[in-house]
Amino acid sequence: MATLEIHDLHVTVDTENGVKQILKGVDLTVKAGETHAIMGPNGSGKSTLAYSIAGHPKYTITGGTVTLDGADVLAMTVDQRARAGLFLAMQYPVEVPGVTVSNFLRTAKTAIDGQAPKLRTWVKDMKSAMAELRMDPEFAERNVNEGFSGGEKKRHEILQMEMLSPKVAILDETDSGLDVDALKVVSEGVNRVAASGEVGVLLITHYTRILRYIKPDFVHVFVEGKIVENGGPELADRLENEGYDRFLKVEA
Repeated sequence: MATLEIHDLHVTVDTENGVKQILKGVDLTVKAGETHAIMGPNGSGKSTLAYSIAGHPKYTITGGTVTLDGADVLAMTVDQRARAGLFLAMQYPVEVPGVTVSNFLRTAKTAIDGQAPKLRTWVKDMKSAMAELRMDPEFAERNVNEGFSGGEKKRHEILQMEMLSPKVAILDETDSGLDVDALKVVSEGVNRVAASGEVGVLLITHYTRILRYIKPDFVHVFVEGKIVENGGPELADRLENEGYDRFLKVEA
């Protein structure tokens, strides 16, 4: 079973005012079959954690380790991390002009597996996944995210996750900008992947509304670049009622 281990992770970013420390010693373990929710106020470093794990060059790792099944993730290039089984659903998915959704996904799957999936099975599985996500079949031949609405982009992110079968899926504010109907569809997609028991899910969110549809096994409160409290689903309920004030006062 896959295991992502983050130990004492420190990260900085260059700003106009100099180097700023964002992550200040993050410890977290995500195992296959587990769903972890990271919650916290805006600017607390949640997205920095996601992009640092994925290998975004904007962020500098100044301390700590990240391993996937014992392998040093921080020593891998971005594409090596993807091949190893890490998946990132971005808060703001980018457009890729000239590359269709179907070609993008099949090429990515081929790169991960080392061989192309059987075309007939692939097409069938992709059509089925798109139907579950209520995506028009014509989207398969459209360029990646080009002209997609916010909700369509997020559905496409979940389609990628379903088709690529990662070991660990990091979802960065997937609920951002979604209406209620789209939120339900996207959440159902995440739940289908989680139900396999073969994927560890790290769900980063600012609001608790997505947790009405995706029930986490663990909830972590993220404030000022570190985890300040751990708990189960009941912690999310408490945050819904109380917000983050008590953590912010402690940090002040």
